[in-house]
Amino acid sequence: MRLPISEARRRLPELVRRVRADAGARVHITVHNEVVAELRAALPEPVPGAAAKALLALARRQASVRRRKVRVSDNVKVHLYGRDGISR
Repeated sequence: MRLPISEARRRLPELVRRVRADAGARVHITVHNEVVAELRAALPEPVPGAAAKALLALARRQASVRRRKVRVSDNVKVHLYGRDGISR
């Protein structure tokens, strides 16, 4: 739904009720026929600790895929200049 800002001011309580009732509803507020704002339902709050659990699960999956660690300090010249000693 597109509404001019003056109409949106008058109907704000009604618009908020509409968006609250239908989470997919959106109201585009216009100024001189240009959309400048959008009124829509807020996203649900994430469950506390959900991000940490997801990161731990990812770390567990990655544990079996990990490669051996390469210590750059042991092979500085190879990393800087390549195996043949030529500048990269």
